[in-house]
Amino acid sequence: MVKNFVEELRWRGMIHDVMPGTEEQLSKESTSAYVGIDPTADSLHIGHLVGVMMLRHFQLAGHRPIVLVGGATGMIGDPSMKSEERNLLDEETLQKNINGIKAQLSGLLDFNSDQPNAALLVNNYDWMKDFSFIGFARDVGKRITVNYMMAKDSVKKRLSSDSGSGMSFTEFTYQLIQGYDFYHLYKTYNCQLQMGGSDQWGNITTGTELIRRMSDDSAKAFALTCPLITKADGSKFGKTEGGNVWLDPEKTSPYKFYQFWLNTSDADAEKYIKIFTFLDRETIDELVAQHREAPHTRVLQNRLAEEITIFIHGRKELEKAIKASQILFGKSSSEDLKALDEQTFLDVFDGVPQAEIPVSDLKEGLDIIDALNEKSGFLKSNGEARRALKENSISVNKEKVSEGHTITAEALINDKFVLLQRGKKNYFVLVAR
Repeated sequence: MVKNFVEELRWRGMIHDVMPGTEEQLSKESTSAYVGIDPTADSLHIGHLVGVMMLRHFQLAGHRPIVLVGGATGMIGDPSMKSEERNLLDEETLQKNINGIKAQLSGLLDFNSDQPNAALLVNNYDWMKDFSFIGFARDVGKRITVNYMMAKDSVKKRLSSDSGSGMSFTEFTYQLIQGYDFYHLYKTYNCQLQMGGSDQWGNITTGTELIRRMSDDSAKAFALTCPLITKADGSKFGKTEGGNVWLDPEKTSPYKFYQFWLNTSDADAEKYIKIFTFLDRETIDELVAQHREAPHTRVLQNRLAEEITIFIHGRKELEKAIKASQILFGKSSSEDLKALDEQTFLDVFDGVPQAEIPVSDLKEGLDIIDALNEKSGFLKSNGEARRALKENSISVNKEKVSEGHTITAEALINDKFVLLQRGKKNYFVLVAR
């Protein structure tokens, strides 16, 4: 049985605005809908995930999802929710970004199915590149009045902003070009619905209006937007001190990705588990009830982090991320440490003090007291090092050691690191050069 897509999104808290008639259209027949992504980087970040989840739910409900990668609009920049005009990208950078995004999307939506609702990926540069300025102004520009465009919130906010920078003609044309994209997809693929964040409502409705004005009386086009995701404390979703949380494992390791979701607040976890997983309503209600009974178990955060990490990176990377997490917060062995790749090791011990030592020291064998004090400064004196060793509170690579122990090259993790530890929480990393 085909799910009611709008109802599915509604209980998940993923509906902000929906144009009248949308639900009726989707219940009547399999429909095509698109979400646009501007290729401002060669990877998607978690801010893009809401649009991807909407398209995935759309496909699961029996409809056809279309992803529009904005090779043309990416050259201009969307003014929505922006206080300043962004830097324009050259064609070579745009193509690199488009290729990266295409590769990621292929693992998140089903493009290869032989079913009629197989996902489709298009690039608006393919149809915009042949337009002349005069042709666009005459055939498209005359269909929408300046008054109509000026009434849009995204335009009004920029024109009334205190920055005084105003809005360039380039940016002003963005909603016309996005509107034409919708018309082109309607005409070419019978795409009747555009979806996006609530900040896109103005651009999307310009598209529905353009379709109405450029087609015959039977033309029908619809719009649906989801709320912009925020955090309970009011700060921006998807940003950390290090910047964006990327889907590309080279930019954000699966360990850090997993940790991001694991560290979600209780209030956010209740909201995010509906938006960023495909768990059904009954399962989520049960998890929420369990969590409210025993918040300290963080059952919501654990399940959220597991589900979304599997969706983006796969089960194998999830298992590695869980093992890496246990190194800091649970019981683990020297073998567990040595199984970490260099990037994950650095991510796990991000912020832990480090000191460089010559590799030759390890070839000769480095006395543990020298390692703890003179070579690292981890402990303040040889006396403090001896006391800590007598208290049995010193570990090398998670294994307890005593006075007289020597560290050799065999102890190196990734041929580079040695992990010193005092007690449960005090770590220090020796980096052999």
